[in-house]
Amino acid sequence: MNKDNKIVPKLRFPEFQFSKEWILEPFSEIYSFLGTNSFTRDNLNYRDGNIKNIHYGDIHTKFNSHFDITKEIVPFVNLDITVEKIKEEFFCKEGDIIFADASEDLADVGKSIEIIYLNNEKILSGLHTLLARQKDSKLRTGFGGHLFKSSSIRTQIQKESQGAKVLGISATRLSNISVYYPENKDEQQKIASCLSSLDELIAAHTYKLEALKDHKKGLMQQLFPAEGETVPKLRFKEFEGDGEWVETTLNKLGNLIGGLTYSPNDIRNEGLLVLRSSNIQNGLIDLNDCVYVTTEVKGANLIQPNDILICVRNGSKSLIGKNAIIPKDIPFATHGAFMTVFRAYQPSFIFQLFQTDLYSNQVKADLGATINSINGSNLLKYKFIVPQPNEQQKIANFLSSIDDEIAAQVQKIEGLKEHKKGLMQGLFPVINE
Repeated sequence: MNKDNKIVPKLRFPEFQFSKEWILEPFSEIYSFLGTNSFTRDNLNYRDGNIKNIHYGDIHTKFNSHFDITKEIVPFVNLDITVEKIKEEFFCKEGDIIFADASEDLADVGKSIEIIYLNNEKILSGLHTLLARQKDSKLRTGFGGHLFKSSSIRTQIQKESQGAKVLGISATRLSNISVYYPENKDEQQKIASCLSSLDELIAAHTYKLEALKDHKKGLMQQLFPAEGETVPKLRFKEFEGDGEWVETTLNKLGNLIGGLTYSPNDIRNEGLLVLRSSNIQNGLIDLNDCVYVTTEVKGANLIQPNDILICVRNGSKSLIGKNAIIPKDIPFATHGAFMTVFRAYQPSFIFQLFQTDLYSNQVKADLGATINSINGSNLLKYKFIVPQPNEQQKIANFLSSIDDEIAAQVQKIEGLKEHKKGLMQGLFPVINE
């Protein structure tokens, strides 16, 4: 709301600058809820069927906020599942909003998608979802997908969520939130088109990022020997006659440096930075989520540029083994007890070794079925096939140049996302609940 308590956004397109203030209504005045099903993953498949099904997990991890069935991979309901009793009105329609009603993360509770195109296919809203359909078509298709990502509405949904380890939102509690929108559907369309064009740009750059990662992965498969071999398929000309690579263990390539165990009493607003698993993002050190401890803390080993930070313990096995090389401009820092640092003799090459399948396969074998950590002494026993130092450096320099391209592309995407976030804050009103 502005200083006159009118519901208007900070940013408005020129042709709507003097239009009416936005309408504020309860969710229940705009949407009604329809029945969903409880089909589990075992009831779904990606091969064949007549009806597709939206699972809440895919809303969290896969689907775009504007759901176009021609651009998404959606599972079928198994042909042996009886669906005859499902009412026709319970099948999704374009303009419907589907919410995931459960999440372990407050940021994702009530995460939603808007159905914008179904291509005449039949699709159901499934397990742990809420299917909302407009009563009187007050909102133009495409606007809702952005509306339910706006700050004020997301805050309301989070406040209405309940639970401890797993957070949930019910249809009843979702009905309590207030929804705002411009009455003029042309203004709705203008907002939706602006934000969707930015989404398309982000998607294009994300596609380019994935292509760069695939390119590097393909090169690494050529530049490092395949399992059981001692010579790579692709070699730089100056090293073609240098013979076989040799097997070694990690303990001969550098040293491990243990992490810091600290207590809540050690935490400060500034001081000694403690790097944790969350500080490794996309193979890079990310300082958006920082913890600091007092500089007087006992047992801290200071990190140096070109150290390799490795996650060795985590509740999520998929994060164990992930790593990043410490940049030159790292501030005064150490690392937490769930991390370790490998201080390598040829750090840029060893970092590339840690991106190979040979490394990840040894991590997986180390973890087994139940263990959620890598033992340091076991890590030092990992086996690798390596060339002479000059060839190591040549490979590292070549792959590092691709890493630089990947890092630049990541930064470009993050910049676009920040730009969209700023636009969202301007194009949607802020309301006080």
